[in-house]
Amino acid sequence: MFGFRFVKFQPSDYVLKVKNGKVVREGVGLSFHYYAPTTSVVVVPVSSIDVPFMFEEITADYQTVTVQGQLTYRIVDYRKTTQILNYTYNLKKNTYLSDDPHKLAQRVINIAKVLTKKQLGQLPLKEAIQSSERLAKMITHEIGQSAEIEKLGIELMGLSILAIVPNKETLRALEAQAREEMLRSADNALYERRNASIEQERRVKENELNTEIAVQTKKRQMREALLDSDRSAKQKQNEMKEEQLIFDTELEEKKQALIELAIANKRAEADAKAYELTAVMNSLQNVSPNVLQALTNVGMNPDKLIAIAFQELAVNAGKIGQLNITPDLLQGIMAGSAGGGAGAERGGNGR
Repeated sequence: MFGFRFVKFQPSDYVLKVKNGKVVREGVGLSFHYYAPTTSVVVVPVSSIDVPFMFEEITADYQTVTVQGQLTYRIVDYRKTTQILNYTYNLKKNTYLSDDPHKLAQRVINIAKVLTKKQLGQLPLKEAIQSSERLAKMITHEIGQSAEIEKLGIELMGLSILAIVPNKETLRALEAQAREEMLRSADNALYERRNASIEQERRVKENELNTEIAVQTKKRQMREALLDSDRSAKQKQNEMKEEQLIFDTELEEKKQALIELAIANKRAEADAKAYELTAVMNSLQNVSPNVLQALTNVGMNPDKLIAIAFQELAVNAGKIGQLNITPDLLQGIMAGSAGGGAGAERGGNGR
């Protein structure tokens, strides 16, 4: 009535009440009465704003790619924003008087587009397609340091690049190239597996040969050890035999020396006996044989005396006419008696 009205805003709106060109009241979620002919209301959103974007850019190798993503920002300095853009609100129609609030999002997108173009212009196609996350981080960092963003009074809360896609022809060419590379990689993997199998088999055979060589080497070492042991045993036996020979030789030499000494002793005894006999013979040289025989028969055994008597009879058998030997005499001789019972009778001439 008469131009006086009441209005109430949501907590997500920052409201500036302007009267006669001056801000008389401001805050979040205000409610107040106002006089329509002299009062203007500026409404700035407090919450964050999500803005999707999609644009085309050129890579370093002159290939066109489509960049798809989304950025999120919010207004942090309401006075700066409202000084640059018109956020005056039409309370009757519940809408903004101009399209400046929508231009703010486009300005932010344009800033992101410029930075994206700068980064993609330094990357080849293959690298650009795979650099979504890295590109988003770089653009976010540079937007955060942008003076234009600061002048707009806004803050970039986040930026994500969902995809960097080339055109259909390029994409098919990349797919074909990637397919060929995958097939080539598969072939290489097959060849590598075959080579690995061959190499593994070669290593197994080599290990078997090395094992056989090691076994033969051990056997040879065992044979050599046995031969060395036999050689040592034979050397010991030869040494023992040699020592035995030396001992036997020394013993024989000692025996020979002993025999020579015994021979020398025997020779000396023989020389002594010969000298004794020579002296005796020299002393008996002039003695009658009968005397010598009689001296020899002194103390002789009677049997031997009888035998000598018979020997004398045999020598003088031609001179004996008849000889009678009684049994008693023979029995006495056989019994070894000192004398017979009866003597011998001698017939004929006893001479």
